[in-house]
Amino acid sequence: MVLIFAKHNPLIYSYILFISTFLYIFLYHEFMKRIYDQIIRDHYKSQKEMLFLVGPRQVGKTTSSVMTGEEQDHLYYYNWDDDNDKLKITAGAEVIANDTGLSKARSVRPMIVFDEIHKYSRWRSFLKGFYDKYGRYACILLTGSARLDFYRKSGDSLMGRYFPFRMHPFSVAEILNPTLNDQEINPNSQVIDEESWEKLLNFGGFPKPFIEGSARFYNRWKNLRNQLLFKEDLRELTRVQELGQMEILAQFIRHQSTMLVSYASLARHVRVSPDTIRRWTTILRSLYYHYELRPWYKNVSRSLIKEPKFFLWDWALVEDLGSRFENFIASHLLKAVQLWTDFGFGEYGLYFLRDRDQREVDFLVTKNQQPWFLVEVKVSQRASLSKNLFHFQKMTQAQHAFQVVLDAEFEQVNCFDYKEPTIVPAKTFLSQLI
Repeated sequence: MVLIFAKHNPLIYSYILFISTFLYIFLYHEFMKRIYDQIIRDHYKSQKEMLFLVGPRQVGKTTSSVMTGEEQDHLYYYNWDDDNDKLKITAGAEVIANDTGLSKARSVRPMIVFDEIHKYSRWRSFLKGFYDKYGRYACILLTGSARLDFYRKSGDSLMGRYFPFRMHPFSVAEILNPTLNDQEINPNSQVIDEESWEKLLNFGGFPKPFIEGSARFYNRWKNLRNQLLFKEDLRELTRVQELGQMEILAQFIRHQSTMLVSYASLARHVRVSPDTIRRWTTILRSLYYHYELRPWYKNVSRSLIKEPKFFLWDWALVEDLGSRFENFIASHLLKAVQLWTDFGFGEYGLYFLRDRDQREVDFLVTKNQQPWFLVEVKVSQRASLSKNLFHFQKMTQAQHAFQVVLDAEFEQVNCFDYKEPTIVPAKTFLSQLI
């Protein structure tokens, strides 16, 4: 009744929505800590540069940003989707500086969060001017979609003024211990409780459905997220008119997750040209619907070097258990290699292996352009150890080769003590990542 009445008064309605949003953020933050909370805190203890926190819609970017600022008791939050905030941003850097008190001497640097500012056509020039003039006096944090990465493709006017961090859904290791390690691999494996494991595998790692742990809630949440993607994000951020065909393409990507991609086949099904399919898949990838892995071809004779594989950010969308589990592992590995890279441990990559003789291993993780470890994914521990692990480990000289199994019971071991191809429980292996 309160919301129905308030809708007749826009100011009251906006205020109620604002309060309810921040109430949810507070309750969620008290229930589940994120590793990104520490990333933000540690960054501003030692760095002056801006921090760009990018990732899928509803992955928790705003929550971590706002709560970290609230902990320090000096937060200013600007959301481009709020009309009042939009007016302040477009009015220029001086207006924001006056609003946040940067024009006055103060002992504490405030945290200024710009949410969804990538929707502003002049966001780069605004940030450059604001940072150059006021950056030393404030902790500046941006959150938003993959469009924040677009500036890298054609010259970066913000070079040297920011550090990027890519935010991912929950993973096994983050649920167990949401703190940063001083090395890539945690040598001390930990067991995740069965309820959290089942929720993570079946409802995905996005905070709301994971915390709720309900099939009915997940179904409502995924429908809403799909509507936001195809009815709002695509319309606002792209010039694509054929939104219905884009949605059909997304469904085909969903059903072909973990498989080799054929752009020609997708073009026939969606009834557009292969070039259009390539452009549309790039757009969907930039909006975090899916990501792609490429085959590794160095050191591999007769390697397959063309077709990629697509995986979904929300692995719970994949209905087949075997494919969902492979997507589940892929997403954990992608989170690990991207965070290791963002932390500065080195340059990491994620690939798959396949040659023209149909030999294949699901994943290869590289470190500084060199093969590091192989991962083959199996649902059942009854499956024999894959011969392809032996073949590709010898060919790539990777240090480790794992057959990661879904139904194997947790073992208190360090998987990375083993150099030869080894069968390992998924619960053990994933707890050692990040």
